[in-house]
Amino acid sequence: MTETDLQSEERLRRWRLILGGGNADGIRMMLSQSDREMDGALEEIYGQSDGIDDETGKRGGTQASMPNVSRWLGDIRKYFPASVVQVMQKDAIERVGLRKLLGEPEFLELVQPDVHLVATLIALKDVIPNDTKATARIVVKKVVDDLLKRLEQKTRQAILGALNRALRHKRPKYNEIDWNRTILTNLKHYQPEYQTIIPETRIGFTRKRSSLRDVILCIDQSGSMASSVVYSSIFGAVMASIPAVRTHLVVFDTSVVDLTHELHDPVEILFGTQLGGGTYIDQALEYCRTLITRPRDTILVLITDLYEGGNQDRMLKLTGQIKESGVQMVTLLALSDDGKPSYDHQIAASMAGLGVPTFACTPDLFPDLMATALNRGNIEAWAARNNIPLPRQDNDPEAESL
Repeated sequence: MTETDLQSEERLRRWRLILGGGNADGIRMMLSQSDREMDGALEEIYGQSDGIDDETGKRGGTQASMPNVSRWLGDIRKYFPASVVQVMQKDAIERVGLRKLLGEPEFLELVQPDVHLVATLIALKDVIPNDTKATARIVVKKVVDDLLKRLEQKTRQAILGALNRALRHKRPKYNEIDWNRTILTNLKHYQPEYQTIIPETRIGFTRKRSSLRDVILCIDQSGSMASSVVYSSIFGAVMASIPAVRTHLVVFDTSVVDLTHELHDPVEILFGTQLGGGTYIDQALEYCRTLITRPRDTILVLITDLYEGGNQDRMLKLTGQIKESGVQMVTLLALSDDGKPSYDHQIAASMAGLGVPTFACTPDLFPDLMATALNRGNIEAWAARNNIPLPRQDNDPEAESL
């Protein structure tokens, strides 16, 4: 068989798997045993049905039930890469219905946990059967532990490095001078005739305080921000473990809840959120303003898609007042691994016009963003260096670069 024939046969094989077989596909391609098993795994989720889903009320595209969840989960892990497995699990939850899947005891034990699954479990935590809640908590904890392992060290290094730099200043009193760094910095000013160094630049350390910076994470817990809530909880817990940073965690929908007291346990934070509902950003900012005692040493990170359900004019007025008080404020339209966020373009442009950097950020970049903010660096310049587009400030939704 020639290479062209092999390529043609592979194309027919792929089309057969896409179309799902039957008399209507017109291919009549015979599949191998492994391909038939792969096709069966696809059929259980994407096979056509004339039934009506009892959760969505929509017709077609769903099976009445999944007859063997453990076998199916094993098959998809066997035949598909991890990234595809996550997509298929997500589709299974949407098409079959999480409530049905939770009726299968082995589902949460065998499923491959990811951020999207955690967000789904948190959103539906009130309807999870009692005998499954313990397993759901184990799944959430596994994802939280994996994220901590991935992000904690980088976050701590970035923040501690920024705080160490913030401690140094160039006008120290005599007993605050760091002589080693001062000498190294001024070696170029060595005077041979006097055999001494002229310390034009003096470097010292300030007296340490209980906390050098206050960080307020204010998180929109509407359904569209689910992944952002998961990641924010992780970062909040890490920052709360650093004594030099005083961290507050505030979540909001139409009400405001302060979860700062739960920062020692990200799993409890997630189960304390209520994903879904409306969005009153103005009320959240009003509450955050009561937490600000040292404006010049405070960073407020507002994480929201800016679809304001409350008083938009009041929200923008509060934003301006917080910014004018000296607080360094940043608006993240999303804190997730996903692509372009959906957000209110007009309000984003208004926020940018008030001098509040507004953009989406991935979890891997967030530690460096916080380090820049802790050093009171230029956030817009940081975003430009990382190829992060910023909303235009002309209030023209068609001109947005995101």
